[in-house]
Amino acid sequence: MTTTQIFDLQAVQKVRKAAVLVALLGLVALTMVSQSLTGVDSPLHEGVEAMGLAAIVFAIVGRAWCSLYIGGRKKAEIVSRGPYSISRNPLYIFSFFGAFGIGAQSGSLTLAVLFTLASLAVFYLTVRREEAWLGATFGTEYATYKARTPRFWPKFALWRDEAELSVRPSFFLTTIRDGLVFLLAIPLFEAIDLAQAEGWLRVLAHLP
Repeated sequence: MTTTQIFDLQAVQKVRKAAVLVALLGLVALTMVSQSLTGVDSPLHEGVEAMGLAAIVFAIVGRAWCSLYIGGRKKAEIVSRGPYSISRNPLYIFSFFGAFGIGAQSGSLTLAVLFTLASLAVFYLTVRREEAWLGATFGTEYATYKARTPRFWPKFALWRDEAELSVRPSFFLTTIRDGLVFLLAIPLFEAIDLAQAEGWLRVLAHLP
């Protein structure tokens, strides 16, 4: 593994984070000028928010679970056990749930889907570049794993697990910390609802 290869992977990850941030800011801006069609006090609005909270919790737990298997190992080996035996990118799959949950805090299913699609677009482009790096770095070993395991949608019949895991606490805690950031969507969207109710933000569109 060369220094250039390591740098390239790190650069891809930085670009991914920047793209996620830009998409997130754009969608939050859209949320600031829109509102759920049924209104903020309707049972449907609150139901979508509750569904979003469940999705965020699921994402946090799922991402932490994945980190137990891959934390600190991505650049050193092909991880193909546990969640990585049924999907090549389970960490990203749980992130999709987190994106849905963030958008759902607006009370609008439309915005929840838009947040999910934005994350799909960003991660799809990231995954393609990561796959090129992994193929160049691990060669036949990765090609075999890639041919056997779906990119995203899990194939549960492929499940294989480790008898025991060597856990790196720092990576596990970092993943938990990053996942908890999803919860910031709750006070953020509540603040947007309040600002709209007080007339500080003008509502230009109502979305289902």
